[in-house]
Amino acid sequence: MQTGTHFDREHCVRAVQSKDARFDGWFFTAVLTTRIYCRPSCPVVPPKAENMTFYPSAAACQQAGFRACKRCRPDTSPGSPEWNRRADLVARAMRLIADGVVDREGVPGLAARLGYSTRQVERQLLAELGAGPLALARAQRAQTARLLVETTPLPMAEIAFAAGFSSIRTFNDTVREVFALSPSELRARLPKNSATAAGTPGTLALRLPFRAPLNPDNLFGHLAATAVPGVEEWRDGAYRRTLRLPYGHGIVALAPRPDHIACRLTLSDLRDLTVAISRCRRMLDLDADPVAVDDRLRTDPLLAPLVDRAPGRRVPRTVDEAEFAVRAVLGQQVSTAAARTHAARLVTGHGKPLDDPEGGLTHLFPSPEALAAVDPETLAMPRTRRSTFTTLVRQLADGTLHLGVESDWAEARARLLDLPGFGPWTVDVIAMRALGDPDAFLATDLGIRRAAGELGLPATPAALTARAEAWRPWRAYAVQYLWATDSHPINFLPV
Repeated sequence: MQTGTHFDREHCVRAVQSKDARFDGWFFTAVLTTRIYCRPSCPVVPPKAENMTFYPSAAACQQAGFRACKRCRPDTSPGSPEWNRRADLVARAMRLIADGVVDREGVPGLAARLGYSTRQVERQLLAELGAGPLALARAQRAQTARLLVETTPLPMAEIAFAAGFSSIRTFNDTVREVFALSPSELRARLPKNSATAAGTPGTLALRLPFRAPLNPDNLFGHLAATAVPGVEEWRDGAYRRTLRLPYGHGIVALAPRPDHIACRLTLSDLRDLTVAISRCRRMLDLDADPVAVDDRLRTDPLLAPLVDRAPGRRVPRTVDEAEFAVRAVLGQQVSTAAARTHAARLVTGHGKPLDDPEGGLTHLFPSPEALAAVDPETLAMPRTRRSTFTTLVRQLADGTLHLGVESDWAEARARLLDLPGFGPWTVDVIAMRALGDPDAFLATDLGIRRAAGELGLPATPAALTARAEAWRPWRAYAVQYLWATDSHPINFLPV
């Protein structure tokens, strides 16, 4: 099934009638008789087919005058997998909106980042999603507001501004329009012992939904095994790390559960909530469509047993594209342990310190500006890699090179390949884990070549790349399944 102007009514009706949760977030069902919109898996008795109409976004439902269902809470659906599998204008715009750019910079700022006029951006979003950037950002603000109402004891005035509303009146009107309840009524519906009763100031406990299945082993195993001391750690069954955010900083703890990811966020400024959630979801690849991915990879008889053994593998990504690019350079031709050591030295010497009452996190990862000021002679690495490092951080700092959720994957690849010391492996690992390209493929990676040889796949990069054509557009997920054949710690959930 496809979203936008291409989704098929017959498929949508069947998904609703079967309450298929795989399509939550792909589209929304609006019921003409009740004026309520739902997710496809809503537990209520499905309406008659003639009373259903379908929209590709919650914002489009709201613009058409429908209210969110109080049973299935469609505003908490996983995001559409479309926005992380594409690099066109609409997908890049949606990633930026999720990152809070419209709230911080307005529609002109969104358009400037994309390199298009505001009119072009609005026209394409309306055509595919039935709503423009302001309406999409408004729907996101409403979801953030509900989250804060239900998970914190904050006064409503503070929630209004933390969620991005310009006034308390707009906040009240939007919440009432979207949820058919006032903010106070939303809070009054909560159980007496809910999370709003207590908690550390600035700390939120959330549930991040995903589409099943999700295999946490390589996802959390990779993040924990490569964790940079001071910035990341595995503690008490959770991956924890520091976050640099638009208005301040944060610390997040993420722990896998059977039907969600438990997320505990401590923020210095609650206005960063939407951005922090978006970046954590992106890092854990929670908006992926694992059924579509695994079905494609199973068509290769040599990959099928790997998929069947542990379906639902995700691509471990990042919360900071520039940070990951720096770490990719530090990891060139060295072990995981050596890469962590190099990164830890930079963190200790140049990262911004912060307090972590709950654990051992001490710093934010150094910004490109801070790293650009590092004396290359102090770096314990070969001279050629020093040159690669200094060129990268200098271009990131002065804006010559920009890596972000809005990056055009092909253009970013070309710019990276022009840098000294950047070969196919470094560019592809950045494309896969920082830029989020689901089709990035590490044909030259030694672990991939070894796994390919053991499985009977072609082991030379050229031949393996040719074989992998059949795995498109999900070759980055094939990388995860191939890596998982090794006994490296990245493939195992820490204990």
